[in-house]
Amino acid sequence: MPSHPLRVAVVCSSNQNRSMEAHNILSKRGFDVRSFGTGTHVKLPGPAPDKPNVYDFKTTYEQMYNDLVRKDKELYTQNGILHMLDRNKRIKPRPERFQNCKDQFDLVITCEERVYDQVLEDLNSREQETFQPVHVINVDIQDNHEEATLGAFLICELCQCIQHTDDMENEIDELLQEFEDKSSRPFLHTVCFY
Repeated sequence: MPSHPLRVAVVCSSNQNRSMEAHNILSKRGFDVRSFGTGTHVKLPGPAPDKPNVYDFKTTYEQMYNDLVRKDKELYTQNGILHMLDRNKRIKPRPERFQNCKDQFDLVITCEERVYDQVLEDLNSREQETFQPVHVINVDIQDNHEEATLGAFLICELCQCIQHTDDMENEIDELLQEFEDKSSRPFLHTVCFY
């Protein structure tokens, strides 16, 4: 078992729904957790599929919330976006990009394969300094409220199991296989180094 609490990063594309739901649940379970997006901008659903609301990562959740209330409070209440932003602003002030964070984690969990590829590309482009391993695991989670909640509980259960292993490096593959079988979801796993 690690001598310190597992340092976990949860990453989706916009740091709004999937990563924030997992961040919320993991922090309530006592994990040292941060959440991120890998996109160039934050995108939230708009009035039509081809008209998303696009924000810079520097925009706070509060600013996004106020902007959407001004645009169409009824629509964004009905589709759950205001509720999601309300939760997000209670967790942290604004979304963060993974590529801008130089902190080290034991475990980086991504919520879709494209994000997994972006995280690996970023980690592999960094200069290795400490040669500490970081396990990058992808759990495919659809980007809707229900799947984000189910995915967050799955991620939490996975983190709890990893936290309680005696030898993470040697037990993680077997553990992931068990989770794949149990959840009927494919997991991707790569080890990178800091």
